[in-house]
Amino acid sequence: MATCLTFSWPNAAKTWWRQDKSVQLGLIDRYLAKTIFVPLVGTLILAAMLLVLDKMLRLFDFVVSLGGPVSVVFQMLANSLPNYFALGIPIGLLLGCLLAFRKLALTSELDALRGIGVGYTRMLRVPYIYAIAMMFLNLAIVSYVEPYSRYAYEGLSFDLRSGALGASIKVGEHNSLGSGVTLRIDESEENGTRLKGIFIAMDKGGRDKVAASATSGQFLATDDPDTIIFRLRDGRLIQDSPNFATPRTLAFDSYDLPISLPEIDAFRGRGNQIRELTLPEVFRLAYVRDDVPRDVNLAARANVGFRLVEVFMMLMLPMLAVALAVPSKRSSSSLGIFVSIVMVVTYHKINQYAEGAGAQGRLQPELALWGPFVALCLLILWMYHVIAHRVGGQPIGALEAFFAKIGKAIRKIVPDPRAKALAARKAALEEAQADAA
Repeated sequence: MATCLTFSWPNAAKTWWRQDKSVQLGLIDRYLAKTIFVPLVGTLILAAMLLVLDKMLRLFDFVVSLGGPVSVVFQMLANSLPNYFALGIPIGLLLGCLLAFRKLALTSELDALRGIGVGYTRMLRVPYIYAIAMMFLNLAIVSYVEPYSRYAYEGLSFDLRSGALGASIKVGEHNSLGSGVTLRIDESEENGTRLKGIFIAMDKGGRDKVAASATSGQFLATDDPDTIIFRLRDGRLIQDSPNFATPRTLAFDSYDLPISLPEIDAFRGRGNQIRELTLPEVFRLAYVRDDVPRDVNLAARANVGFRLVEVFMMLMLPMLAVALAVPSKRSSSSLGIFVSIVMVVTYHKINQYAEGAGAQGRLQPELALWGPFVALCLLILWMYHVIAHRVGGQPIGALEAFFAKIGKAIRKIVPDPRAKALAARKAALEEAQADAA
């Protein structure tokens, strides 16, 4: 029995177009992913470095002033990174998407993509893949990583102030080594293991007093972790006591002076500060437990809102990037980059103020934090609607026109060196022609 095969050209054409379009869009997605990845990673690293740089300088001053080891600076910086990444990740995501779409717009690739039927909403598929991944990463940071790193940072700061990390001996200055022990060193060699020009005074609460000077010396460990031995060489020791009629003196070639180290209190447990608690722990304080004091409840509600709005706002950043990335026709203005940074940083500062006001009870925490979030979301949706669905729409067109007028006014006031040089050359040429005539 023969089977009749039929072939429909319209159906074949539709199938071919669908397959070709899927391949085409796959290539576009890969191209957009590559275009966004480089500026995203670059701006993320740059933002983190800029935020950390100022902190590094202040930490160096702090550690050096307390005589702590330099390695503590890098430990404290490592524990500060999650706090800075919580702000750096949204800025990196926004600038990465913005610079990628700006490049497409300036090279007319954006017009070409729209000309083959790829709209802004379709092009946002890849940016939203980045945004969702970055949002979950940021949620993990603010929920778990940042609280533990903040507690570790405070622990290092406490150990540094209490001397648990050890203190470097400053040459040429009087150093305190605990209760009633004062030490001065003129020279330090071999990484502090060989000290020269030593003076040490010990006052045990008004009873025995010991003062010694020595040519050299070194610290030695003992089996007792609370006591160290200061071995002095070639010096003189004076000891005074209420039981002595006159102070006793002793010249020595080598003398071991025991020094009791001060007691160091243990660092407090985690949770004394709201920001040291994980997001589930803060949520329980805010909305689950009934035995929480009012001030703690307000602080917890404000902190929960602050963490969530900072994370969820990342879902709106790709649309904001597209709205600010595309300049006006025949224009290469960078105003959108400036406006985007100002908007993100300003919103972050508004959230910080709202969290503080909510924790103090001056504002309702939920209204103070979620109100600006909804307002900014509506503004971003309007800006995206203008750029995506209005012919020739430009969300910041008025701002660009305003700044263009300001630029023209400034150029009129400030003389142009090139125009001045051209006028001088023209005057010299006319003068030469007049002399020749």
